[in-house]
Amino acid sequence: MHYLSIEGLSKRFGDFTALDTVSLNVSKGSIHALLGENGAGKTTLMNILYGLYQPDSGQIRLADKPLRVSSPKQALESGLGMIHQHFMLVDNLTVLENVILGLSGGLRLRLAEHRRKLIELSEQVGLNIDPDRPIWQLSSGMRQRVEILKALYRNVDLLILDEPSSVLGPDEIAAFLQILEKLRGMGKTMLFITHKLDEVFLVCDRVTVLRRGKVVGHADIADTTPQAVSRMMVGRDLVKPPELPPMPTGEIVLQVSSLSANNDRGIQALQGVSLQIRAGEVLGIAGVDGNGQAELAEAITGLRTPTAGDIRILGESLQGYDADERRHRFRIAYVPEDRHSTGLILDFSLWQNAMLRGYQRAPFARNGVINARTTQEITRDWCMKYDIRMHRVNQKVRFLSGGNQQKLIFAREVESDPVLLVVMQPCKGLDVGAIEAVQRVVREQRTAGKAVLYISTELDEIMAISDRIGVMCAGQITGILMRKDATTERIGELMTSDAVEEIHHE
Repeated sequence: MHYLSIEGLSKRFGDFTALDTVSLNVSKGSIHALLGENGAGKTTLMNILYGLYQPDSGQIRLADKPLRVSSPKQALESGLGMIHQHFMLVDNLTVLENVILGLSGGLRLRLAEHRRKLIELSEQVGLNIDPDRPIWQLSSGMRQRVEILKALYRNVDLLILDEPSSVLGPDEIAAFLQILEKLRGMGKTMLFITHKLDEVFLVCDRVTVLRRGKVVGHADIADTTPQAVSRMMVGRDLVKPPELPPMPTGEIVLQVSSLSANNDRGIQALQGVSLQIRAGEVLGIAGVDGNGQAELAEAITGLRTPTAGDIRILGESLQGYDADERRHRFRIAYVPEDRHSTGLILDFSLWQNAMLRGYQRAPFARNGVINARTTQEITRDWCMKYDIRMHRVNQKVRFLSGGNQQKLIFAREVESDPVLLVVMQPCKGLDVGAIEAVQRVVREQRTAGKAVLYISTELDEIMAISDRIGVMCAGQITGILMRKDATTERIGELMTSDAVEEIHHE
């Protein structure tokens, strides 16, 4: 039985077709994967289902009844819930308060009764969690459980999961997939948006692939392979990257010694971190998100002032130099985690974003005056070189897909000819084709003799691209492994509080 049926759904934004007569069916009590490159139309489709957009044509049926919703509230009332990639929780409220937030009843809400019902639901689903814990005290995995409880508490039968494992560590991902299997056993239906094919083949029953707004294929998981699905997504076979040659012994480019720093709330986020990277080497930093990785990258690039320690580039201390001086004098390039808020200005054009880091300098300017024609020509060259798919260099960056936005940032940073390239979560939310392009650029920088600090929560990425792998937990480096000695199990062990305790007892 088809619980969700979508027939001929189309959506246009101006002259851009985001969805072109999309049709798919999702069976009751199944986990149905929705895959596609960035810009394929997945987000538009989900936003229509959840009432954030209205389709131009086509129809949707839920439980064999016509569905047309105009708001998330109406979607929830229809039995459809969404687990967002970025959690929609209030940090200073408790689990219970977040779950019942927005329910009707106002001051007449009976908290004791809601608390009892929430505990019963939590135990039934296996999401055991203290209803009185504030959200800010919870790990990413526990916060995601709260999001699931919020939806289930509203009696939804169809869950849309948008990149649900992107903020989870390896152990949390395994636990999350077990939760999905439990929900399927309870008869819940799930639409699972992800770019992680291993997860799709572990828990999903069927897959639909979108490319450029159209459905290019459906398949039962039992009857297909990861290679076939990847081919549907990008329209070609992915090229397996060559094995990294042995690590060279170049000079030390980056030396970090006993570095400590606070986070934005004034709480210590880095504690005595020491590491070094040589020319022609990629040092990967693994760890569950929020364990000091962002503060490390920001301290090195000059965006955060350390409380202690020393950072040197080619033997010269960076103390007293701001981010702009570090970029131009010390040739440090930075690909930030959040491409929207810190990597790009979304309402600027491609060519304006291309010159952001050096708009007062050659080749973008002469005597402090911006040369728009030259900058536009440079941007066109970069778009060809890095396969940035765009209509014109004058278009706003917000209308590029996530993968093309990321390739523009990489082009800008790499073309500055850095000695050190710092990249933070470079493949977050990208499809397999964009990931392939990003990692190819990193490998080329390594071959060119650059030092690369590659920070990611994705172990597959880290292990594929790194010469050595450092692991962070609670603001400390709990171990640095050679690539040949690194296993998922060993890295997972170093991500735990037990590894931090071992450091303290040494």
